[in-house]
Amino acid sequence: MNGKKIKSILESNTTGQIYSVQGWVRTFRANRFIALNDGSTIENLQCIVDFEKLDESVLKQITTGAALRLIGKLLVSKGIGQSVELEVSNLIILGSSDPKQYPIQPKKHSLEFLREKAHLRVRTTTFSAVMRIRSVLSFAVHQFFKEEGFFYVNTPIITGNDAEGAGEMFRVSTLNPNNPPLNKEGKLDYKKDFFGKETKLTVSGQLEAEAYALALGDVYTFGPTFRAENSNTTRHLAEFWMIEPEMAFYDLNDNMNLAEKFITYVLKNVLSSCEKDLKFLDERFAKEESAKPQHQRSEMGLLEKIQFVVNNDFKRITYTEAIAILKDSKPNKKKKFQYAVSEWGIDLQSEHERFLVEKYFNCPVILYDYPANIKAFYMRRNDDGKTVRAMDILFPGIGEIVGGSQREERLEVLEQRIKEMDIDAKELWWYLDLRKFGSVPHSGFGLGFERLVQFTTGMGNIRDVIPFPRTPQNAAF
Repeated sequence: MNGKKIKSILESNTTGQIYSVQGWVRTFRANRFIALNDGSTIENLQCIVDFEKLDESVLKQITTGAALRLIGKLLVSKGIGQSVELEVSNLIILGSSDPKQYPIQPKKHSLEFLREKAHLRVRTTTFSAVMRIRSVLSFAVHQFFKEEGFFYVNTPIITGNDAEGAGEMFRVSTLNPNNPPLNKEGKLDYKKDFFGKETKLTVSGQLEAEAYALALGDVYTFGPTFRAENSNTTRHLAEFWMIEPEMAFYDLNDNMNLAEKFITYVLKNVLSSCEKDLKFLDERFAKEESAKPQHQRSEMGLLEKIQFVVNNDFKRITYTEAIAILKDSKPNKKKKFQYAVSEWGIDLQSEHERFLVEKYFNCPVILYDYPANIKAFYMRRNDDGKTVRAMDILFPGIGEIVGGSQREERLEVLEQRIKEMDIDAKELWWYLDLRKFGSVPHSGFGLGFERLVQFTTGMGNIRDVIPFPRTPQNAAF
């Protein structure tokens, strides 16, 4: 028997009706009041049971974490804290929970502790709110691109290419680790591996998405990507999800227009769809910030940051203009920046990006036309020979959230760029083919989905916005 979702019951507020509900016990107090939650909403349904009518053996099983089916009448609540409550006439234990062993007790737990219980942490108020928002954002991504006429493409997870040129990739192999075959040079003989060559987990679906854009027009890929960077910071994951649209016949301005429209769309969507979850997380964010030293606190609340993005046009300036602003800024002159801005050509840090957004322009910022030597090989070179048609979108609180570019469509320029960066052109033969057969100007961008979820939920550590985080020395679940 399927029960009614608690979210639906609370939204309908139809008293006098008989409902069947199923969920997990958050709290059970005074042997009378059960706070039941089924994951459909941040709110619990208060259920009133007459413990005198229950067998002692049943009563003992109503503990935090236990799964119940309750049937009863919805009434106007006599107490405070909720508008309605369920007067239970029938109670069935679906799954008991040993209170001595159940780790998610109704008290404050540290996020570090909850990461060790990643299979159960979503039963907490904080993580259920985060994961519902993640789901809404994910659906909004697909909804936006569908409305814009894009086609969804599934790009390979296993690849022989390093799209970013980073070299920090996970190797995929079926070779015997205890007795691997070696070639004449004494190196691993990948010709005897499953794919007949060295293969790795992808860091990006961009290159393959470009191939489809140059046939279908506008496409996007949204899938898992991997980076074998041995980093334990709050900003890095070994496994994460990327949103990567690619558009034929788009120049850099078209690309910036779409990226701004896209990110505003998904944030507006979550504001309208997740009001209660966001309100809770906004209050949580305020408490977390108040516990920090004054100089480390965010100047904006969670909801304020989201509204800051959706209610402001994005300011567009070149990298060169940004460097001039930063060099002349008070924090730079007074040596308040951790990383001084001294010369053109440096890679900007998040403190620089946040200054531009939060202090100088007071709106989201798009930087474009970056130095070629700090950007990837596939970005279109400008006529000045020094810069490429790259763009980054900067947000309050985090700095860069979107990175993209107009792609290099000229075969001879791309070949030269690949040679300069010492990339094996033989591995990219098919990518170069795209420039031989009907090449056109085209563009795209990438957005790390977890960074978007982190921005939207206010969580301080990116490990807390993905169901089961993969990090160095951690693949427990």
